[in-house]
Amino acid sequence: MTSSSGARGTTLTLTPAGGAAPYRQQWLAQTRMEVGLLARNGEQLLLTIVIPTVVLVLFAKTSVADIPKPRVDFLVPGVLALAVMSTAFTGQAIATGFERRYGVLRRLGTTPMPRGVLLLAKTTAVTAIEVAQVALLVVVGFALGWSPHGNPAEVVALLLLGTAAFSGLGLLLAGILRAEATLAAANLIYLLLLVLGGVVFPLTDFSPAVRHILEQLPISALTNGLRSVLRHDDHVSAHDWLVLAGWAVGSIAVASRTFRWE
Repeated sequence: MTSSSGARGTTLTLTPAGGAAPYRQQWLAQTRMEVGLLARNGEQLLLTIVIPTVVLVLFAKTSVADIPKPRVDFLVPGVLALAVMSTAFTGQAIATGFERRYGVLRRLGTTPMPRGVLLLAKTTAVTAIEVAQVALLVVVGFALGWSPHGNPAEVVALLLLGTAAFSGLGLLLAGILRAEATLAAANLIYLLLLVLGGVVFPLTDFSPAVRHILEQLPISALTNGLRSVLRHDDHVSAHDWLVLAGWAVGSIAVASRTFRWE
């Protein structure tokens, strides 16, 4: 701090100058905090890590459902998609909804951090958690005899686009509903998409008319895309790319406009 005197009084120069941090620093700091909160939340870890792993082992090792063989090759892509949905959509929607209820978002709203930086930090944080999820599921899959194929870069691109789509949907849900309503809606949607999204039960089990509707869901597009690469050694169809991209762009755009601090 320096000072200078003159005819009109003393002028103070403060160092460092006050003001908001650059957006990049805000994003990195908020992302670190979000990752720490996710990692310390036991219920969140149950939803995001334990349940997808149990689903994989249960349906791979038992004859609970009529699944194409080899069962594990069919299941792993679907469970990877389920893990993305668990973290980016269900877990994030519930956590964000209760952050609003407890006043956390209201306090963040008094800082210079824009709404867009917060949404980006939350999406980045769930992506980091998903890295651990995918690594665990891949190890479990190999232990069960999984034989993957295809281009790893295409798989990564699918997972990232799926994360963007489900994160946008989760933040949209949390941004317009009360915490209790978000909890109920997120869990209900999770269960419905688990059953209807091709994760465990093939979409071919449904009638053509119903299947056409279900194929427009983000979980169906992500599951089918991952299955095309990892099981059939094929490329992702244009339809699956477009469905995921449409959900990602649309949900993020609407969430950024409707998300409320209080």
